[in-house]
Amino acid sequence: MSIKEQVMKMKAVSPKMAALTTEQRNKALECMMAALEANKEEILAANKVDMDKATADNIASAVLKRLKFDEHKLQDVIAGIKELIKLPDPLNKKLMARELDENLKLYRVSCPIGVIGVIFEARPDALVQISSLCLKSGNCAILKGGSETFNTNKALFNVIYKSIVEAGVPEGSFMLAESRSEISELLQCNGYVDLLIPRGSNQFVQYIMNNTKIPVMGHADGICHIYVDKYADVDKAVKIIIDAKTQYVAVCNAVETLLVHKDIAGKLMPKLNEAFKEKSVTLKGTKDIQNIVDCEEANDEDFATEYLDLIISAKTVNDIDEAINHINKYGSHHTDSIVTENDEATEHFMQLVDSAGVYCNCSTRFADGFRYGFGAEVGVSTVKLHARGPVGLDGLVTYKYRLYGDGHIVADYAEGRKQFHFKDIN
Repeated sequence: MSIKEQVMKMKAVSPKMAALTTEQRNKALECMMAALEANKEEILAANKVDMDKATADNIASAVLKRLKFDEHKLQDVIAGIKELIKLPDPLNKKLMARELDENLKLYRVSCPIGVIGVIFEARPDALVQISSLCLKSGNCAILKGGSETFNTNKALFNVIYKSIVEAGVPEGSFMLAESRSEISELLQCNGYVDLLIPRGSNQFVQYIMNNTKIPVMGHADGICHIYVDKYADVDKAVKIIIDAKTQYVAVCNAVETLLVHKDIAGKLMPKLNEAFKEKSVTLKGTKDIQNIVDCEEANDEDFATEYLDLIISAKTVNDIDEAINHINKYGSHHTDSIVTENDEATEHFMQLVDSAGVYCNCSTRFADGFRYGFGAEVGVSTVKLHARGPVGLDGLVTYKYRLYGDGHIVADYAEGRKQFHFKDIN
């Protein structure tokens, strides 16, 4: 069966998926969790096959970290599902209630988006997170992971799909696309797929956007910044920057560019560079940074680069506005942070930086659905329509208007026999 035929069947079954009760969806999540634990040896063995092949193919170390799915990552995704079960049901919420006239009542009610296609990078844990979020939000899901994790993804999907169908989720509501060639066919499924969420390189995301009529939500790059203001606490700044760069380097919310106010650079950079050396971080700095510490030279291309590696570019700025302008020009509108003890500088930065996440005195690594209390995320959105930032349950629902009347017709109002008396109701 072709991808399009499978997607057409999925579209037909999506209303049944949307109609599952809170209890049914949570029960399916519990079954998913139990099945992952019960089948972990099979899953971990599949991951070893992928890891061995990736190592033999000399895959970059940053990518290998993403590929690895061990006991620790398994327990992390299970913990994520537990938290997801505890979250309130995002469906059937009355977002607005209004009486238009006597016995004519309008409600805006949350509902699933429908059929969502998620094309994600080589991270097996992403498959579990995406599946669980789509299930909790009543959406059908088409999943396409990176080819480097083919065996792990297949093992995970088979375990998850079998468990949720046995728990009462409609057959055909979830699907795993296994070959890269299937992506092109998926892009032609407008009318059947309601939303695409691509996660990957800038080039890949742009390809998706330019080759489909299906709405696309996501982000292309994670060029995140930390600006150290002249009013910053130096020790606090070093701690935050080291975490943002090294805690997990191969992710879109790791810091890539450091902007330092010229008045504090002399105090910060020597101490920070020592910390970089301890963590094997390569510092690339402009001439003003090189005048303070010994480092490689940075150019304009570095400031437009997502390294996903133990490399960071740095420059000094004359004031906070120069930092803000740099971020808005070179950044990817993902997550950017200021380190300062000045409240006025904080609010100025928060107001003018045009990013999905704007932080003060904390690591950019907090840009994550699990750390926001969303349970998990299907991705991070840097677009401004519908959902922005880490996309959890709320980003996977839309709404419909329900109008309840009693023989009401528009002619009565158009011809003056009746009048609206708009009134919000409980």
